[in-house]
Amino acid sequence: MNPPVAGEAVETPNSTPVNHDKLDLVRNHIASCVIGQQRLVEGMLICLLSDGHLLVEGLPGLAKTTAVKALSEAIEGNFHRVQFTPDLLPSDLVGTDIYRHEKGAFEFRPGPLFHNILLADEINRAPAKVQSALLEAMAERQITVGQTSYPLPDVFMVLGTQNPIEQEGTYHLPEAQLDRFLMQVRAEHPSHDEELQILELDNMRQKAIPAQPPSVLSQADLTAMRTAAAGLYLDPKLNRYIVDLVQATRDPVGYDEQLGRWIRYGASPRASIALARCARSLAWMRGDDYVSPEHIQHVAPEILRHRLLLTFEAEAEGITTDDFIQRLLTLVAIP
Repeated sequence: MNPPVAGEAVETPNSTPVNHDKLDLVRNHIASCVIGQQRLVEGMLICLLSDGHLLVEGLPGLAKTTAVKALSEAIEGNFHRVQFTPDLLPSDLVGTDIYRHEKGAFEFRPGPLFHNILLADEINRAPAKVQSALLEAMAERQITVGQTSYPLPDVFMVLGTQNPIEQEGTYHLPEAQLDRFLMQVRAEHPSHDEELQILELDNMRQKAIPAQPPSVLSQADLTAMRTAAAGLYLDPKLNRYIVDLVQATRDPVGYDEQLGRWIRYGASPRASIALARCARSLAWMRGDDYVSPEHIQHVAPEILRHRLLLTFEAEAEGITTDDFIQRLLTLVAIP
């Protein structure tokens, strides 16, 4: 199958033609609610096109929750926000069996996980049993209650948020769960000009209540976009480049001895899959006809940073996973 031409409407079975304009409407709506945070907005759209989950890390007040709500408003489907707390129970997410006296039998009442977009606010505050229930939903796209498994919606996306500095009352997310997040994006403080725009936007909101925006992107449109992005051409040499990058996170000594001292555990094969999927989605979003090395390098930090575990020596030297990734990108040869 030939890749679609940039900007050309694509069509899939049982769907209507769709082009980049509808995705631009989604991006514009988020931009009307959130000033700045380009990497966050881009990461949400990439995960949406790649059918993956997103972990957002940032300090309070950086519009993480606002951005997720704006995304849900611009997409056909239902949205639910769950505030994760230490006393949260698995049934609070997956639902539970309720005994109905009039029927004389138990009936399953679905929980928040059956929504299309789930905002797991402060995800690292929930205990292990809750994370285990969420892990099944993220990995298998189903949940199990008793002896019965229930499939989740075709469009299902978990957006988790966490505070990077506040550790009181938090739990470290298991490595297996972190690996299920397609990307991890860091929300940054706004620039001086952006913060001035935030003040102006807040003043406008104080004067008038904004109207609720209609859904602009149907699930059929989203399916067509995902098909178009997945069909974008990726040269076999770039597949090898992706694998070289991920393999180098596990054994970087062949590239640089210092990198070998910094890394404790490298990324899993899911990182290779994520790099290919997200690079295709980014290229399609930009209107490009094929994937280039620049697309791969652009998404690499968000895909690798939560999948790497550094040594104590690296942490003592103040080295971060982003430092490791940037050095790695300069050492692994581009085909």
